[in-house]
Amino acid sequence: MALMKPAVIPEFFARLKKAIPEPETELEYENVYHLLVAVVLSAQATDAGVNRATGPLFRIVKTPAEMLALGEQKLIDHIKTIGLFRMKAKNVMGLSKLLVDNHGGEVPRTHEELQALPGVGRKTANVVMNVAFGEATIAVDTHIFRVGNRTGLAPGKTPLAVELRLLKRVPEEYRLHAHHWLILHGRYTCKARKPECPACVVNDLCTYKAKTTAA
Repeated sequence: MALMKPAVIPEFFARLKKAIPEPETELEYENVYHLLVAVVLSAQATDAGVNRATGPLFRIVKTPAEMLALGEQKLIDHIKTIGLFRMKAKNVMGLSKLLVDNHGGEVPRTHEELQALPGVGRKTANVVMNVAFGEATIAVDTHIFRVGNRTGLAPGKTPLAVELRLLKRVPEEYRLHAHHWLILHGRYTCKARKPECPACVVNDLCTYKAKTTAA
């Protein structure tokens, strides 16, 4: 895969911004705790599937203390349509307890503190820091990993390698929203099985050789 030329990267993001000026997460939440729980639940699941499960849950649970009062079994009843729901329920209860015991019921703002919570890895921590706290972090999920490699924007063999390369290559003015632009681009245009290259706004900037053509 040929590396995208640095000179075209500002134009790459300018076009993504023009298409979606104010990108947002598709997860539905009312507060930072909800966001954290939703992101933990979204691992290997779709945002739409998570939203269907958390809609009723978040109407009755607003805080870590309320989650603990609900109990693990009732949480399972709410999220059993989501993959790996038993493990995720255990993690949500565990992180809720730590938030109450160690953080006064508030979600911490640093990588280290977030990643010390059950079920929270680097990607989840980056999402929370970006969406909730406005930090210019980039959470590399399967979509961003694919787009980073396929387009030549930030090739890497691991999510961390792609993340670190993106942080170096994405112009500062676009870094805050880069995470969402790339996710949405991967989810709806630069799809895994058949990218929609004819409809892509950055088609001519991308170095992918096997571009699809209109039917």
